[in-house]
Amino acid sequence: MKAALVLLSGGLDSATLLHFVKKRRKVQDLYALSFAYGQKHSRELAMARRQARDAGVKEHRIVDLSFFGGLIAGGSALTDKAIPIPNLTDLSGRQRRQPPTYVPNRNQVFLSLAAAYAEAHGIRDVFYGAQAQDEYGYWDCTVDFVRRINQVLRLNRGKAVAIHAPFALLKKADVLRIGLALGVDYSHTWSCYRGGKNPCGTCPTCVERRNAFRTVGVEDELR
Repeated sequence: MKAALVLLSGGLDSATLLHFVKKRRKVQDLYALSFAYGQKHSRELAMARRQARDAGVKEHRIVDLSFFGGLIAGGSALTDKAIPIPNLTDLSGRQRRQPPTYVPNRNQVFLSLAAAYAEAHGIRDVFYGAQAQDEYGYWDCTVDFVRRINQVLRLNRGKAVAIHAPFALLKKADVLRIGLALGVDYSHTWSCYRGGKNPCGTCPTCVERRNAFRTVGVEDELR
């Protein structure tokens, strides 16, 4: 694979994916896209910049989608200041199927923009860090979603772009093991939905990250 584009949020999964594509897929020209989509904090974007430098990407762009948060006002705890970030323990079983932290159609929007960028730059392969969450889930991180979005992209009459999600069936501990083997510096990643000075430790993604490190048996240096 000569060139590839990675969606890079700055979190554990996308940082691992970036280095996975670089080292395991042996991509020569690696590109990365991050998105400022109106999320409540920018800690993860700072980490994305660091990971992009560490991986030696050819180009890293942070795309300004700040209007998106206003467009979906009332639709997500990640973008609406009026909706509090929940603790994982406060979510019912039904809520965990699609929690308040879900951002309406976010991944499809991001992947559509990534596919356009890739096609324009002659890149055939786009990767994103969909992962089988342990405690909660999003429909746009599933294998079925990836399969169907690729069906649409194959309608392209020229050179179709393909979406890859190699971690879609993996638990976070499995992703972490891959990253540790690749030498990913997880002290320069950010997972917490609340985005304070330190991770809150109780939001859904904090709990999954903590459990992953405990499962693997290593210390999370970010904490």
